[in-house]
Amino acid sequence: MPPGEVIERLGLKPGMVTADIGAGTGFFALPFAGAVGRNGVVWAVDLQPEMLRLLEEKLRRESYPENIRLLEGDAAHTGIPDGTCDLAFLANIWHELDAPHDVLAEMRRILRSGGHIAILDWRTGVPRPPGPPLDHRIAADRAEATLRDAGWRNVCSGPLGPYSYLLIASVE
Repeated sequence: MPPGEVIERLGLKPGMVTADIGAGTGFFALPFAGAVGRNGVVWAVDLQPEMLRLLEEKLRRESYPENIRLLEGDAAHTGIPDGTCDLAFLANIWHELDAPHDVLAEMRRILRSGGHIAILDWRTGVPRPPGPPLDHRIAADRAEATLRDAGWRNVCSGPLGPYSYLLIASVE
């Protein structure tokens, strides 16, 4: 998953405010910060404090833009202020969610009018490794149906790299 391809597909531009939900050690948050520039913001949210500590160490050690905000939280309770994001990005966590409708409600809360959600996850039917066991993955069409059922619009999907799919939808 080259981050540059993801940035291009998401249409990240300077000044945007993005949320990287499940940011881990910053695989996407760091390049996103460069793409949105000094006038943009990347909210890096992760449930595991140790992941955020590792990301914080990277930020101190290397010269990254000072536009990354670290938040401990989960996908259904991010701590991001209402209506502040242009994009909510969930990479490789969709298959882990117990309550996807709660997560979609939280994404709707943090997005501004006209904002988008992007879900990057593992394709089914692609041999391992990498990724979770095949029976633990959620097919793109099933994730797309969940978005549509929750009222998301303009859902588009497609493969990304050899192992993943990317869904993008807009808030009503």
